[in-house]
Amino acid sequence: MAILVTGGLGYIGSHTVVELLNNGFEVVIVDDLSNSERFILDNIKEISGKSPVFYPFDLKRRALLSQVLDAHSIEGCINFAAFKAVGESQEKPVDYYENNLFTLINLLQEFKERNISNFIFSSSCTVYGQADEMPIDENTPMKRPESSYGKTKQMGEEMLMDFANAHQKRVSLLRYFNPIGAHSSAKLGELPIGVPNNLVPYVTQTGAGIREKLSIWGADYPTPDGTAIRDYIYVVDLAKAHVAALKKLLSEKNEMVIDIYNLGTGKGSSVLEVVHAFEKANNVKVPYQICDRRAGDITIAYANADKAERELNWKANASLEEALRTTWEWQKYLESRKVHENA
Repeated sequence: MAILVTGGLGYIGSHTVVELLNNGFEVVIVDDLSNSERFILDNIKEISGKSPVFYPFDLKRRALLSQVLDAHSIEGCINFAAFKAVGESQEKPVDYYENNLFTLINLLQEFKERNISNFIFSSSCTVYGQADEMPIDENTPMKRPESSYGKTKQMGEEMLMDFANAHQKRVSLLRYFNPIGAHSSAKLGELPIGVPNNLVPYVTQTGAGIREKLSIWGADYPTPDGTAIRDYIYVVDLAKAHVAALKKLLSEKNEMVIDIYNLGTGKGSSVLEVVHAFEKANNVKVPYQICDRRAGDITIAYANADKAERELNWKANASLEEALRTTWEWQKYLESRKVHENA
């Protein structure tokens, strides 16, 4: 049974590909390598002992997508192909709308024409905007997202629900909170191109001396230490949730299914708490500076993931410190690769 994984060499995508392969699925990856590198494919093979099929192209090129679907018997899709940096989306909103929506439209057009179902969408807690109450569950009223990135995710969800209703398809919308960490092998992890947009890779690069100091965007939020609070979920736990969601769709007897799940730990941690937990877990000092708030950021968000536990038999298990230890091992692996390449 072949599953199409778009953006499958990216951060969450690569971890999910490993879990799919470990669960007996055949995997076809499409990734344009705009936010990943080819060596990740080799590492997936090394970890899993299996070889996914890989096509390097941009999903906006629908003719190439059509050729891939002609060549393989695809039973479903997990779609990770999207730009994902909140801050960058405020600076390049049109790029985000073009990339995140056009690629999704091409996929849905092909799935409609070929009568393929079982579509899992990589969504985000940003679809809720700044929720009035915590924790956030799936029935929390959606507000206008604070960022262009969040708006593309909200629009993507609307498209998929309309797609499912109009064409009798099975879809699953996975709203994750903040993925962190790396594979226990230290062969997969977050690989930001250029300056990191997310907190944890910036922390690890600062700890490694690549960055002079960490910029903390705002320390005047109405939180205990003044810094923003998020729900940080270990990426391997998150990858396993995708497999559980896919298995549920594949086992459904109903033609039309719309599943919606929050994926998080149920616990919020502030930016400063993450920095201090990283320092403690790895015995590494991270110098930082307080800066003005960043456009598009919200104050606080953490999940109620009870529904996923109840319906998918899934739960996030790794602690914050455990996840941050894997992040540091991944950073050391990247440093060793550079040394080897420069030798």
